[in-house]
Amino acid sequence: MIDSFWDVILWMLAFYVLMMFFWLFIMVLSDAWSNPDTGGGAKTGWTLLVIFFPWLGILIYMIANGNGMAERSMKKKQAQEDYIRQVAGSGSSATELATLSDLKAKGDITQAEYDKAKAELLA
Repeated sequence: MIDSFWDVILWMLAFYVLMMFFWLFIMVLSDAWSNPDTGGGAKTGWTLLVIFFPWLGILIYMIANGNGMAERSMKKKQAQEDYIRQVAGSGSSATELATLSDLKAKGDITQAEYDKAKAELLA
């Protein structure tokens, strides 16, 4: 089936291009449909362009919306990280109380700040 080394290289390149196409196709459509600034007609237009003229549609979308796509991606990533931090918490109450005690002992926080933080922690 495969006759030479260069056939293997050509098949690998074709597989890479195919995977890159599917990744870009999914990324462009998901960004187009999740963009709150784009109306329904524009979303439909982008979808039809990307479906009927895939490489051209992806290229045009990336040129027209590349910066916005990157910003939305960063915002989603930051929101996800914030959510994980919020859900995971910073540790047990005992650990946080020990940290507060250390800060107070070092003089980094005052007694009033310590009391306020302790009350919020225990509430």
